[in-house]
Amino acid sequence: MKTAGRLFSCLLPVVLAGCAPRQTAVEAGDRGQVLHRGVGYEVAALDPQVTTGTAEVAILTELFEGLVSEDPRDLHPVPGVASGWETSADGLVTTFKLRADARWSDGRPVTAADFVASWRRILTPSLGAPYAGELHILKGAADFNTGRTRDFATVGVAALDDHRLRITLDHPVPGFLSRLATLPWLPVPTATIAASGDPFGPGNPWAQEGRIVGNGPFLLKSWRRDSEIVVVKSPTYWGAASVRLNEIHFHPIDSLDAEERAFRAGQLHVTDAIPLARIDEYRRTSPQLLRIDPYLGTYFYRLNVRRPGLADPRVRRALSLSVDRAAIVARLLRGGQSPAAAFCPPGMPGYRPPPGAGTDFAGARRLLALSGHAGGAGLPELELLYNNSESHRIIAEAIQETWRRELGVGVRLVNQEAKAVMAARESGDYDILRSSWIADYPDPASFLDLWRTHGGNNDTGWSSPAYDSLLSRAERAADPAERNSLYRQAEALLLDAAPVIPIYYYTHVFLIRPSVRGWYPNSLDHHPCRYVWLSGGG
Repeated sequence: MKTAGRLFSCLLPVVLAGCAPRQTAVEAGDRGQVLHRGVGYEVAALDPQVTTGTAEVAILTELFEGLVSEDPRDLHPVPGVASGWETSADGLVTTFKLRADARWSDGRPVTAADFVASWRRILTPSLGAPYAGELHILKGAADFNTGRTRDFATVGVAALDDHRLRITLDHPVPGFLSRLATLPWLPVPTATIAASGDPFGPGNPWAQEGRIVGNGPFLLKSWRRDSEIVVVKSPTYWGAASVRLNEIHFHPIDSLDAEERAFRAGQLHVTDAIPLARIDEYRRTSPQLLRIDPYLGTYFYRLNVRRPGLADPRVRRALSLSVDRAAIVARLLRGGQSPAAAFCPPGMPGYRPPPGAGTDFAGARRLLALSGHAGGAGLPELELLYNNSESHRIIAEAIQETWRRELGVGVRLVNQEAKAVMAARESGDYDILRSSWIADYPDPASFLDLWRTHGGNNDTGWSSPAYDSLLSRAERAADPAERNSLYRQAEALLLDAAPVIPIYYYTHVFLIRPSVRGWYPNSLDHHPCRYVWLSGGG
């Protein structure tokens, strides 16, 4: 009788609407070329010059395009706004030819002067851009960014005309073209920014729904905080004819369990991650949905060296030595990750990280005793801050118990939303902070530059002139072997000082629908969506 009743109701589609099973977001998306993607957390800002997170990278590289873009398979540099370029024999001067049909989303042409103005903004000290140091490879940029000169004409970038841009480097830079696809090098619409407030001050509200202007393959349609960011195909993008997706919906879901439920319910094509407890189940029952990709990144803890107890490097090294990395990887993570004794992950061409100290409980106890805190005596209870995530909590609880058992050090765990954790990091309001770093480009500089004195992403209070000097010498080393040797010395110094505790090297473990095409595995987890499409196979 129930079956008969359902059949009868379907004979009256006009009177009884909705008798057919409701489409999931994935089913509707496959038909309409609308991708639903989890990004892990709510982004703080959509200004590419003032943000650094992985979720922001995923969104902003769809809204903006630099001089070069990335090949979807291996990420080698391909033409973006620039249709071509020529580089001098010494590698210092590159002249780019910009496309005549490159447009901002408001219809204005993208010109060489736009890039000059954009880089002036990010290098202006009052903006406080955390990634400004990435542009110090430009001739004269460091002096301008640090206020030693106010004359931007001394910086090695010049608009020769509307469609020719000349860049002059301070020294030859391996992989320079690949860097131009990263956030700090993206152009921003400085006229639009100026219309919303001080273009060189923090907090300008230009990058909001209804205001933001970009030049990428997609443009911002809507931004519902803590719910969804929707971008739509841009009709003004020079390569719009080859973009197959009509929309991308970015979903900030900071609970891995909630994200996995959304995937099972057909609300997501791609997740940001997967709950640790579900990895083996997907391996057994749905291996076609589980992806484990290489990922050039390190999961680590920052230590605030300005805090009592943590000012002593012996205490910091003791904490690092008593992290059981092998157990965390084998028993908790189960996704192909590997223990991290050094900060730089393996897999960068020509670079081999120093061995690091690994796990040594007895050595950790000796160091703690030498610091005058045998058995944890005299140390304050430390606070370990992490952003909302089941995996972060599980790891933090394991390390908390190990430090208590092996060292007698008390640790209180505190979890907050990602935005609050970022604010605490930037203000230095933490003892120990859960962190991660994913390479912007496959080179040790992408990791080791973080810990320069006054570096925009340092935030630990640690400073070492010797470390800074090694990095400066490595940057200018013409011989690749010498360059890598200097970076290795710098990393060894960092590990000995221990303002950071490396824990494991990433793999990217996530869920993806078979209908998602053009989503190739790569070590940076970059997936330019101008090349992605949906096959309709759900």
